Amino acid sequence: MTDLWRLSATEMARQVKTGETTSRSLVEAHLARIDDVNPRVNAVVRVLREEALEAADHADRERQQGSAIGPLHGVPFSAKECIDVAGLPTTWGNPALADAVSPGDAPVVERMRAAGAIPIARTNLPDFAFRPSTTSTLYGLTRNPWDYERTAGGSSGGDAAALASGMTPIGLGSDLGGSLRNPANACGIVSVRPSAGRVPCAQLIPGPDQYITSQLMNVHGPMARTVADVRLVLEAIIGAHPKDPWSIDAPLAGKPVRSPIRVAVLSGMPLESAVADAVRGAADALSDAGYAVEEACPPRYEEAIETWSELIIGDQRYRSEEVLPLLGPDELKYFTMHTDAVPAFADSFAMSASFQRRHRIAMDWSAFQDEYPLLLGPTWTRVTPGHGFDLAGDLASLQAIIRPVAPANLLGLPSVCVPSQLDPVTGLPIGVLVGGRRFREDLCLDAAAVIEASGTISTPIEPRF
Repeated sequence: MTDLWRLSATEMARQVKTGETTSRSLVEAHLARIDDVNPRVNAVVRVLREEALEAADHADRERQQGSAIGPLHGVPFSAKECIDVAGLPTTWGNPALADAVSPGDAPVVERMRAAGAIPIARTNLPDFAFRPSTTSTLYGLTRNPWDYERTAGGSSGGDAAALASGMTPIGLGSDLGGSLRNPANACGIVSVRPSAGRVPCAQLIPGPDQYITSQLMNVHGPMARTVADVRLVLEAIIGAHPKDPWSIDAPLAGKPVRSPIRVAVLSGMPLESAVADAVRGAADALSDAGYAVEEACPPRYEEAIETWSELIIGDQRYRSEEVLPLLGPDELKYFTMHTDAVPAFADSFAMSASFQRRHRIAMDWSAFQDEYPLLLGPTWTRVTPGHGFDLAGDLASLQAIIRPVAPANLLGLPSVCVPSQLDPVTGLPIGVLVGGRRFREDLCLDAAAVIEASGTISTPIEPRF
């Protein structure tokens, strides 16, 4: 008999619905898995044991009574500790917020509960979700289940490591600069950075006010072990919500596009050979499935990355004097590495010019994506590095690794990370990105499912240390 924690979220929901298993059994299986694995991985920072068991018993009673149930009825999930869960601290991985209890759920948590899902754990992240690796001043280092010495990615690394090692079937994370896709790549799982406005994004801790770039670029989104599970969760959490004035109602399935669907395979970027092989393998899978695949690079690609950095760093200088004293030595080094490399805006006119440049880039990309509805490329340009890689050099050396994730954030576009191949030398998973036009997550997920089916990467795994 298969361990319950090994099942996909879709299969868990099916078995609860049919009575083949119970929600309590699912929750108990995952709690036992957390007890067994988390001391080695340190992905889960707060276990919601009693609350989850009580919610599971309630879910089972509802099913037995014939009540209407949601698509995720009785299935556990975890949430990154920068996403509000009512009655629990939203710590952002920092001691200053260790006791900052949220009075309410974030919209994504509210929607998950409405779909019948059960919060079981809170997961680790770097302080204030700053870094593409996961170690926090409050909770320490999260380790990659594939290799003890490799980063789990960040900033949603706790959820990715928990998913890869079977501690949760669904994770909720956030993405301002790759934070859903970086750890998915490192841990061999699937994630989607939704289009801006697709999934409501709001926070109560530390407060509702957000930087301009966060308003434009930050999203909440799902992480899971399969493309089908990500699609299932995304369908449950999309749509307008009063807490997010910019969120909108839009169907997940869009209008048909010209067939065969054209896919631009990102060209002109130096890649490690194993990463290049993973992208080629994904391209071949799409070609075999009937997609029209050709090498092409979106216009002003490098400028998009530079503009993202300029806006993010320039914007986050605002009131930084309040944040810097709260940072540990590594986090402070990471922050200053960026501010040292990117000059401050000379005045409001300079910032306005940067936002104007963003709009021009978006217009050019829109025209390109009319010809190529999908863009395929690497997530990182090299195989997952070790802990502290993001502090080992200067900003240019860091951006050389993680640069492919940035354009989707700048332009508010959907981007799916899906495992493609294992590195033959290290045995580590390598993920690729499938991007598309705004609100065409359906096309991205369809293509990601083709890539997933062609590969051999399967999670959860036993931690390899």
